Amino acid sequence: MSAQPPAGRGGAARVAAVDLGAASGRVMAARVAPDVLDLTEVARFPNVPVQAGGTLHWDVLRLHQGILDGLRAAGPLDSIGVDSWAVDYGLLDADGRLLGNPVHYRDRRTDGVMDRVLRQVPAAQLYTATGLQLLPFNTVFQLAAARDTAQLAAARTLLLIPDLIAYWLTGEIGAERTNASTTQLLDVRTGTWHVDLAARLGLPAAILPPLREPGSTIGHTVAETGLGPVPVTAVGSHDTASAVVGVPAGGERFAYISAGTWSLVGVELDRPVLSDDSRAANFTNEAGIDGTVRYLRNVMGLWLLQECLRCWGDPDLGELLRAAAAVPGFRAVVDADDPVFLPPGDMPARIAAECVRLGQRPPDGPAETVRCVLDSLALAHRAALADARRLSGRDVDVVHIVGGGARNELLCRLTADACGLPVLAGPVEATALGNVLVQARALGVVGGDLDALRALVRATHPVRRHEPAGDPAAWAAAAARLHG
Repeated sequence: MSAQPPAGRGGAARVAAVDLGAASGRVMAARVAPDVLDLTEVARFPNVPVQAGGTLHWDVLRLHQGILDGLRAAGPLDSIGVDSWAVDYGLLDADGRLLGNPVHYRDRRTDGVMDRVLRQVPAAQLYTATGLQLLPFNTVFQLAAARDTAQLAAARTLLLIPDLIAYWLTGEIGAERTNASTTQLLDVRTGTWHVDLAARLGLPAAILPPLREPGSTIGHTVAETGLGPVPVTAVGSHDTASAVVGVPAGGERFAYISAGTWSLVGVELDRPVLSDDSRAANFTNEAGIDGTVRYLRNVMGLWLLQECLRCWGDPDLGELLRAAAAVPGFRAVVDADDPVFLPPGDMPARIAAECVRLGQRPPDGPAETVRCVLDSLALAHRAALADARRLSGRDVDVVHIVGGGARNELLCRLTADACGLPVLAGPVEATALGNVLVQARALGVVGGDLDALRALVRATHPVRRHEPAGDPAAWAAAAARLHG
């Protein structure tokens, strides 16, 4: 299957987005032209972690096979782009072979490691150097947990998940900048690897690969893929970076919530915010497309709901949401970001236990539990947005919710009420749209800056508007129950 040559500026291109999420991966085919942005799901495959030898791994070989099957089914392509979740990585040996399946960020190997690292490099210094929020699974803490292992000693190259997939597709080694910025090993000011920081932590900086920019050509697919020589283009390979490109915003006075397993709540800036207050609020400065900064905070997100559904045997979500909408608000709320909710396990029991600890009656049954989860997520969105506005000085007129959470009408409505701002929900496929738009711009079939790319999203993908209608005093009181 050989690629067709791109039509050039003013024509159309057919490109594929490989989009890997924590629960599933998919291949999306797109036709893109100056006034066209059509997206079709070609393949979807599960992403099921595997517990082996006491460690939780990603089954990255099965993911790669799903990707190849999807790309082969997509037909002739002008370009391929790959995005995924952040922080996790694979290690290659001197022969370029994978040394073992990547470890899942929810594995317990990083328990206590962050505190140990912060004794070597105080939090204020780490934030000044990298601009990243402290999360126990950040790449730097994963590497610190693996520091004395035989696997790390044998490693010659570290590749983040989308870079590993791109390597298997093309044979080319590199690290795309938006995802590299999530490792807590990239200098927030220079945009280069922070070699001195790695050395101070006893980590082998030599394994960090050359950086590449979104929009650059990584290489062409190798013969074993069965695809012919298709260009593979670097995109915003951190899925949130691509999702923010796909936000259909006009101007700069917007906030975004990329809502899925995690909720990434923030604003788009021209420069990082590195103040002590920003560090204390645990805000992160991640690289975006075209030199932008994704100033945001991770909120635990729909993981809470996903784990509840799994524990209940995957009941019909639509029915549960309708039942939850009939439950009075604020019967019980929890801090969605409490670390107790991070690992897999019996989420309904943990939510009930937290309610009791907070002096509240625990939810009675699935509908009340779902309402507790969604009220709590809306409160977390409210808190993160208020901090983003305060710390960045950015005025916000509207909140865009993109990703799978945009389908959850109750969550979108509650978020509008909690934040006191209109919420525009959609597109659900913002990540894939951002991915294909960066490819199309690199091919020359669309042009312009981020505003121009977003204008094409607005023109081709409708959104659903939710006006705030709740009682602001009730939301303030519920927030006070959690945070005082």
